[in-house]
Amino acid sequence: MMMHSPGTFWSAGTQNATDLLPSYEEPNGFGANGTQRLYADMIGKENHNRMNNPNNLKQKLCDYVMEERNSLYAFGEDIFLHPELGYREHRTHRKLQEALLGIGVTDMATWGLTGIKAWLPGAKDPRLPNIAILGEMDAVVSPNHPQADPVTGAAHACGHHAGLTAMLGAGMALSKALPELAGNICLIAAPAEEYVEIDYRRSLLASGKIRYLGGKQQLISEGCFDDIHIAMMVHALSDSPVSQVCVSSTAGGFIGKSVRFKGQEAHAGGAPHLGVNALNAASAALMCIHALRETFRDEDHVRIHPIITKGGDMVNTVPADVRMESYVRAASLDAMADANAKVNRAIRGASYALGAESEIEDLPGYLPLEEARALSQIFADNAALLFPEASVSWNRPFCGSTDMGDLSYIMPVIQPTVSGFAGALHSKDFRVTDPRMAYLAPAVLMAATTADLLADGAQRAAALLRDFASKDKGQYDHLWQEFLSPCPEKNGSNI
Repeated sequence: MMMHSPGTFWSAGTQNATDLLPSYEEPNGFGANGTQRLYADMIGKENHNRMNNPNNLKQKLCDYVMEERNSLYAFGEDIFLHPELGYREHRTHRKLQEALLGIGVTDMATWGLTGIKAWLPGAKDPRLPNIAILGEMDAVVSPNHPQADPVTGAAHACGHHAGLTAMLGAGMALSKALPELAGNICLIAAPAEEYVEIDYRRSLLASGKIRYLGGKQQLISEGCFDDIHIAMMVHALSDSPVSQVCVSSTAGGFIGKSVRFKGQEAHAGGAPHLGVNALNAASAALMCIHALRETFRDEDHVRIHPIITKGGDMVNTVPADVRMESYVRAASLDAMADANAKVNRAIRGASYALGAESEIEDLPGYLPLEEARALSQIFADNAALLFPEASVSWNRPFCGSTDMGDLSYIMPVIQPTVSGFAGALHSKDFRVTDPRMAYLAPAVLMAATTADLLADGAQRAAALLRDFASKDKGQYDHLWQEFLSPCPEKNGSNI
């Protein structure tokens, strides 16, 4: 494959890539043999001397990523400057499709409305394992971010643009190494990881366009992962004081909750006694939920964070229609179920106390993330080998959630986090501070990990699969149906 020039992925009229990269200059002296010297900087001279063999696959993969660094920087910055929310990532879809065609990928299809599944070129051998490298396409709502879309408020304040770029970089490198690997490699760009715009996604549900609000959930349901055996992706790690790679971290699951409080309208000044104030019912429900917090065990990492999305229709009318959304998060399915039952009881009790009615709809959120430890070990070993200056840490707890947890229910997966960012996730301050760690290092590490899985007749992939009880989309759908079987529920004055 021919090396791409810095502007290859940029359409006519798009801001020139070089204008975006003033702080991304390579070390002084980068020129002839520069790739080799940058590679030496990244892995350390001692390890580089030990690995300095033209037949060494990991060295070649690293070199391939370095050769494409300008194209990857440009692609990542382009996605960063054009954020799109979940199931609306049409431009991102188009730009990634162009990039994949540029590296010779032609076997690709659309999944989950805007997602892409693309096989690296080469004859697929059904006897060999299929490895998927994932990236996420969507942004979050962060209207105060400097690069937020002025209309939608979308901003890449969670680093998905960098993970998508790393997926592309890993694919670029591995596409040149396929003859040396015993397996098939697939790139999957997943839409809609951020669980936002609930009303919009419920409209997609109602119209039959999706079955799940989360992107990877939808891909599972559609059968996108039916022929995938092992999956991996990376996520941003922000505000690390040193270069850092975290593996085998945990993430909680959650249930999505939509609540409608129904009261009785009346003139708020002239006859409030004739009304039933649904906003008071919602406020009482919030207080009851807060009072529950001491009943949750620390080890369950329960998090409940409701918001009022509609407080009434006009200030001079007793509110009769009030809406609330919430997540109920926890570290395990049992803890999720326990906390959710308590929250629903609080909502029903508060509504009864105020004479209001409540309608509670519980939606499939995400399952807790359980990363495959053996696969995490391979990734960690590569991080220690290729980036010895980076700290490698294990089992970092995270009380957020990801639909990679749903994928971890059906197959071995990892989602390590890699530094190179500053500013809190989902905030206006989030930004890339070290582009080589943000864009290039994850590409190298995923490519090297894939190579380990598929080298020597794919022995390590086979061992990993022997130790995992894989499940299918039918079992996945059944899990959510059983888990939420009492819901949605409608409750009036009876409790």
